[in-house]
Amino acid sequence: MEQAILIWGAGAIGGTIGAYLARAGQAVTFVDVVPAHVEAIRDPSRGLRITGPVDSFVVNAPAFLPEELVGTFDRIYLAVKAQDTERACRALAPHLAANGYVVSLQNGLCERLIAQIVGPERTVGAFVNFGADWIEPGEILYGNRGAVVVGEIDGALTPRAHALHATLRAFEPDAILSEDIWSYLWGKLGYGSLLFAQAVGQLGIADCLGRGELLALWRSLAGEAMQVAQAEGVNPRGFNGFDPAAFQRGATEQQARASVAAMVDFNRPNAKTHSGVWRDLAIRKRRTEVDMQIAPVVAIGRTHGIECAKLDALVRMIHEIEDGARPLSDSNLNELLAA
Repeated sequence: MEQAILIWGAGAIGGTIGAYLARAGQAVTFVDVVPAHVEAIRDPSRGLRITGPVDSFVVNAPAFLPEELVGTFDRIYLAVKAQDTERACRALAPHLAANGYVVSLQNGLCERLIAQIVGPERTVGAFVNFGADWIEPGEILYGNRGAVVVGEIDGALTPRAHALHATLRAFEPDAILSEDIWSYLWGKLGYGSLLFAQAVGQLGIADCLGRGELLALWRSLAGEAMQVAQAEGVNPRGFNGFDPAAFQRGATEQQARASVAAMVDFNRPNAKTHSGVWRDLAIRKRRTEVDMQIAPVVAIGRTHGIECAKLDALVRMIHEIEDGARPLSDSNLNELLAA
């Protein structure tokens, strides 16, 4: 039996969006690998709770472990960690209707891998920048609103893209339908490089970016990502204070400082104070998405003869923290600046 929407990965991103769509009357089914989380969502007495300053409500919906799921779905929203993309795609493929599609709600360039597995004609791109954290089974903190963009990976404005856009506006009224989703995905990689840098210390996003002595580091990290994007033929787009042009070649220090200040202003009032990368390292003690987000930028750069020295050093530093060989410390950023 076909269902309308399957959320594969009911954590911070998938859980928040799925809860909103379920509340709006969409037929939503959740899949997650955490048994206690699945049990809470499908328990009529508990459900999936969205908490925080943006909204507070509870929804009940069907929820399953991957091995429990049966049936096919015409729309599958993929929201797993980037490093789990291949495994999740191979598991969900038998549940994707013949005329259905997978939309990636992930960071990085996961659409490339998804298209390899389910086919480019059954892959839709998306970009999200709202703040949310998985707190415990059945509870997600929705900390702040942020940019939401969807678009076909080939740039076409298809009926299904328009329909997806309309559906997601039940979650984010200002969601954008784009003819160039890659420009936003690469923009997020530039901003994401700063979030990965924040994760090696203890300060929150706003306080970390606000360290004036590190402006040269922010310019180097985001600048390398923007240089690779342009070499790929992409003109990155900005959002929520991040201005790609401020980190491209020829940009002035004043431009970069203004963009950093805008990002600080965007993040300062948010209930989600730290990046998801920081939570992976400091709270959940698990591997980050660095090998699916930052490392690919370094690798793609090398194919263009671009050596991303700062991004490469950041990847190595993240690995050292993951392996327990380096503590989380704000001094790590000073070391990265001097590297």
